Amino acid sequence: MAEDAVSPESRATVYTTLAAGPEFRHEIEVKRSRFITVLARTGNEDSARSVVAGLRKEFHDARHHCSAFVLGPDRGVQRSNDDGEPSGTAGIPMLEALLRRETGPGVTDLSDLTAVVVRYFGGILLGAGGLVRAYSESVSGALDRAPLVQRRRLRICSVAVAHAAAGRLENDLRAAGFVMAGTSYEPQATVLRLALPDGPAGLARAAERLAALSAGSATLLPGDTEWIDVPLN
Repeated sequence: MAEDAVSPESRATVYTTLAAGPEFRHEIEVKRSRFITVLARTGNEDSARSVVAGLRKEFHDARHHCSAFVLGPDRGVQRSNDDGEPSGTAGIPMLEALLRRETGPGVTDLSDLTAVVVRYFGGILLGAGGLVRAYSESVSGALDRAPLVQRRRLRICSVAVAHAAAGRLENDLRAAGFVMAGTSYEPQATVLRLALPDGPAGLARAAERLAALSAGSATLLPGDTEWIDVPLN
């Protein structure tokens, strides 16, 4: 899974990745060859390579275990491997399927994702062009069906409120579109945690909205930033 810590070098504040949970699998058949695509959410190269190694053991009798992965909010790490297929016919088409995937109109921001295509040879040669199409379509078909989420860099802010008023204020905040990041109960107050867009303008708007909802009794206290999953629009 992707790390929650925010890299100071990251320019991106949002990207798309696989929803947290188990690996996603999809299979196609091309001229009797089986192409099993496995998508896994991975936050670093070690975890990406661990996914590939695990699938080599699981599908130990397959001829090829081709792979590609894209990592980081800025997609700074990109790797691919043909694993014995003719050079450029497997890993690169898989990587391009990840990089060129549109997650919104004109948006290509898929990252922290490893794709492995396990091939069982069916006895019929596909040729270079056929292999490129098969590996590309295998990954694209899996992405068509896989559960994806947005991962946003948000500022975690705290709001201390009297216990008796906490439930109503939390409901009002949710209704106003705020993303709640948790609740803690202190002896003197309930502390609501809000995940807000990172930046002065967003924080100022949130503070104004909070003041209106609480009749001026609640104050926004900014904290650190975290990467948080939110549903795709």
